[in-house]
Amino acid sequence: MMHIAILTFQGFNELDSLVALGVLNRIKKPGWRVTLCCPEPEVTSMNGVTVRAQSSLEEAHSAEAVIVGSGLQTREIVSRPELMARLQLDPSRQLIAAQCSGTLVLARLGLLGAVPACTDLTTKPWVQEAGVEVLNQPFHAVGNVATAGGCLASPYLAAWIIARTEGIDAAASALHYVAPVGEKEQFVANALKNITPYLPSCWPSSR
Repeated sequence: MMHIAILTFQGFNELDSLVALGVLNRIKKPGWRVTLCCPEPEVTSMNGVTVRAQSSLEEAHSAEAVIVGSGLQTREIVSRPELMARLQLDPSRQLIAAQCSGTLVLARLGLLGAVPACTDLTTKPWVQEAGVEVLNQPFHAVGNVATAGGCLASPYLAAWIIARTEGIDAAASALHYVAPVGEKEQFVANALKNITPYLPSCWPSSR
């Protein structure tokens, strides 16, 4: 079984949650499950799109991988102890990735430590205030924790999770499917260039 929970809060950024959802669901195998993981039964995006939760925040604790999406209300979210207490994430047994302001969530949870991270330009000063060095690049990972900056970097997070669990070939195939026609090889090569340096030296082959 492989459950990937995409944490999606009120005011979420559709590009973060839904693009990752689409790329990750290119894996078609029994037991592969990708869900929008929300604090409430329904959440409404920064542009007024309402979606129903497919799993609860508590279920993220048992997921094999977690993506923390971004949104307009992230600073409010990290200031709510009762909400943050529901996020019991453990990089010793989970792949944990964050997109843009989701990096601030990881910082406040103490999951980044002294490791530098990626985030969007708006969130950058808040992450720095939390004591984390911000890199000027789209993707970075150390061990089981990855961060990405910029809405359209979400395929990198999805590809990193696929590569770590299903192999680099599976990641390339998922990226190739969603890439623009006429630019597929270039798109895949660029994405893999960004994530490959942060993969273990011996990643699993595609199954």
